[in-house]
Order: sequence, then C-alpha cells, then structure tokens
Amino acid sequence: MIILIAILTLSFIAGSFGLILGYAAIRFKVEGNPIVDQIDAVLPQTQCGQCGYPGCRPYAEAIANGEAPINQCPPGGQPTIVALADLLDTEVLELNDEHGEHNEVPMVAVIDEDTCIGCTLCIQACPVDAILGAAKHMHTVIADECTGCELCLPPCPVDCIDMVPVKQTLDDWKWSPPEIKAGQIDAS
Repeated sequence: MIILIAILTLSFIAGSFGLILGYAAIRFKVEGNPIVDQIDAVLPQTQCGQCGYPGCRPYAEAIANGEAPINQCPPGGQPTIVALADLLDTEVLELNDEHGEHNEVPMVAVIDEDTCIGCTLCIQACPVDAILGAAKHMHTVIADECTGCELCLPPCPVDCIDMVPVKQTLDDWKWSPPEIKAGQIDAS
C-alpha cells in the first residue's frame, strides 16, 4: 500500500511539473527574427568561418543587425551575394577578397597519409569535423563532409593536405547549356 501511495505521489508531481513546463514553453516562447531565418536559408551552410563568424547563423544575425556586409561568404560566391542583395533590397557587392575566393569547381581536402605526422592541428581547425584521426596516427578526410573551406591548410606543419576538385558523378553532373554566338541563329 505504501509503495502504491509513493508511485501515485511521484506520478502526480511529475504530471504537475510537466503541465507547468508545457505552459511555460508556450507562454514564454521567444520568437526568432524571421529575416535572420531567411538570410540563413540563403547562405550555403558550410559553417566554415571564412566570413569571420563561427558559422552561417551568426553571420546571418550580423547581416540582419547591419553589423556585416553581404559580401563575406566565399563558399556562396556571387550567386549568394546577389540572392542576399535581392532579399534585403540592397546593392549587389563584389565578393570581399579579404575573406577568400570563390571556387566554381567544388574542392575537397585530401591528406597525404604517408607524410601525415598525426599532429591533430587539422582536426582542430576543421569546422565541420570532416577530418578523422587520432594523435600520432595518420588522418583522413571524409570527402562527403568536407566543404572545401581550406581552413585545415594553414595549421598543417608538414603541408600534407592538398585541395583537389570533387570528382563528378552521375548524381552531381549537370549538362552545360550550349553557347550561342551572335549570328548563329537564322532569323528566317
């Protein structure tokens, strides 16, 4: 009988706290800034930090607050800048070279495992945890996770990391449209 009373008492207390927490979640809900969400949706979500912010969301917040210009995202390149300018109704700026350059061909890091000394500096520098390895053992890059931000290159003391173009497969291949020069089309 005592055990039944204890179980019922604990169930009542747990239910009461659940109701209080549910009410508090609805009553004190913090609404996010919708423009920040829209800006964040336009950014490429590489979380590389090349813009000077720790990720795409903090950069979106800085843009929305007027603390950062729209031209600091090398992975997004000019298309992202144009989309941000259109969204925010501002002028289109050129990509700020101070933060890096945009590569039309996606790049991925590759570690030369024969020369890698296992210092783990590249692992610490990678913002998306695309490098796998342990101290004093060779490291490797998870190609599907690598965003090509090149942040792993400067800390490597033996220069065993190279950036190579992503191999094109049937999944990401796109047919390039034919170039039509003036005078090639017959107007008749």
